[in-house]
Amino acid sequence: MDARMKLPLWTAALGSAALIAACASAGGSPPKLGAARPGALQSCNDLAAKAALPGTVYTQVSSVAAGTIGVGNASVPVPAHCLVQGHMNERTSPVDGNRYAIGFEMRLPLAWNGRFFYQANGGLDGVVIPATGGIGGGGPTTTALQMGFAVISSDAGHAGSLGPRFGIDPQARLDYGYNAVAQITPMAKNLIAQAYGRGPDRSYIVGCSNGGRHAMVAAARTPGQYDGVLAGDPGYNLPRAAVAQLYGAQQYAKVASATTAAGQPDLQSAFTPAEMKLVADRVLARCDALDGLADGIVSDVKACQARFHLDTDVPTCTGARDGQCLTPQQKTALGNVFAGARNSAGKPIYNSFPFDSGVTGSNWREWKFASPPTRDAGAVGFIFTTLPLSNRPGGLPFALGFDMDKDAPLIDAASGIYRESAMSFMSPPDASNLSQLRDRGAKLIVYHGTSDPVFSSDDTAAWYERLQGANGGDASAFARYFPVPGMNHCAGGPATDQFDMLSALVNWVEQGQAPERVIASARGAGATAVNPEIPADWSPRRTRPLCPYPQVAVYTGGDTESAASFACRTRTP
Repeated sequence: MDARMKLPLWTAALGSAALIAACASAGGSPPKLGAARPGALQSCNDLAAKAALPGTVYTQVSSVAAGTIGVGNASVPVPAHCLVQGHMNERTSPVDGNRYAIGFEMRLPLAWNGRFFYQANGGLDGVVIPATGGIGGGGPTTTALQMGFAVISSDAGHAGSLGPRFGIDPQARLDYGYNAVAQITPMAKNLIAQAYGRGPDRSYIVGCSNGGRHAMVAAARTPGQYDGVLAGDPGYNLPRAAVAQLYGAQQYAKVASATTAAGQPDLQSAFTPAEMKLVADRVLARCDALDGLADGIVSDVKACQARFHLDTDVPTCTGARDGQCLTPQQKTALGNVFAGARNSAGKPIYNSFPFDSGVTGSNWREWKFASPPTRDAGAVGFIFTTLPLSNRPGGLPFALGFDMDKDAPLIDAASGIYRESAMSFMSPPDASNLSQLRDRGAKLIVYHGTSDPVFSSDDTAAWYERLQGANGGDASAFARYFPVPGMNHCAGGPATDQFDMLSALVNWVEQGQAPERVIASARGAGATAVNPEIPADWSPRRTRPLCPYPQVAVYTGGDTESAASFACRTRTP
């Protein structure tokens, strides 16, 4: 193994407590993990010297007063804390000549709750996002930093200015896939120990999208480092999902009714917003009441897939497209996309997607029609194929020219200096084997919007069913999966998408209180961050229970806008 991939010797000491706990539980029931103890910040400005480690450079260490900081376009409240910025493992690539390092930022609150929070960021990473600790869901009302966690974030080992071109460097691929998290975690715990006089009692890793993938990979690769894992809309099969996006572009191009200024098919014209609303309305007509109440939410998504049929439930155009029908060619294209990408022999490349009400969402359209020639073409061409296909024309020509027979297998290939395939470095090594995480008493919560357009909730459900099978048919003692009906990618769509699963996870890990349901709210008028896709006939603060799979929310009577009127029950065929 390349020396740069090895964890420093000092990581062993930091992880020894976890190893002892794991050994103690061998052959018996998992240990019960106790609650974290609060602490107070003891050091800040002198941390660079106290927490010095080989290969780690601290570029800023300073005290920050309580107030607000900018995160994207938002102003986020923060408590008084110590800010530490820096980078690890700086190097110049012998392959592409670019400078690489694992950049990070850590925020350590004066009033500490005794916990560590790894903020797993999304997309292609490449940017050190302020370490405030997003807890997931749409428009969250608090952050992990406000809750007292010590929070770290990272760029996963490359600069955003490179775009996907960092994939030319083999080490940068591995850092992005799993090595940055593995390197930063013990370094962060060392910082905490120097700042507070002791290490964290409990450690959590949280993220959505690629961040959810980071969390699931950490659960499998470094199970001794985290007591709680929260993975939202996880792209744990991200290279396959990216190829599926290219497959989708090829389907949409066949039915596009307009061309771009460059003379290429305009993917947006394949299905108009009115046509997708028609599909959503027909899904609701067939499936909305399966949970006992027609309320604009399809709770029983699995039952809906057996009930809704695109060919017969959506009118077929006999004349011009008018938003009230789909042409036979459109039905074929949409049906192919929802059935899952496959090669010419019919072999699946990625899982199916469920038909759901959230196909009307703007986030759904952006991922399906705008992303394939941009994000997905670049990621597949530079990062996920071996050897990289970087010599091909990019953008839409790359997406439309990608061969599902000859090119798709390259995500499973390794060659020369690219010693690991994309499916190796991006995915958990054995996603259904989490016995080490289970046996040390750690817990895992996964949630996924059932209208996610890029990472399939069917794929996540299939993973959870495999995990169940690997644990005697029931993994709920340590891992639970919560579908979020109607939600798009990580947030949005016609959904109750505001929820706090972090608190549910902490209570499970530290108090033994398994989450039987998690209450989610709509973000209508008056919410801190309004979801413009909430239907007008919903209460602006509608609540619903999110239920652990395979249970679904069933209406039992009472206020139709209140979660108290629903029970989580196992679906019947």
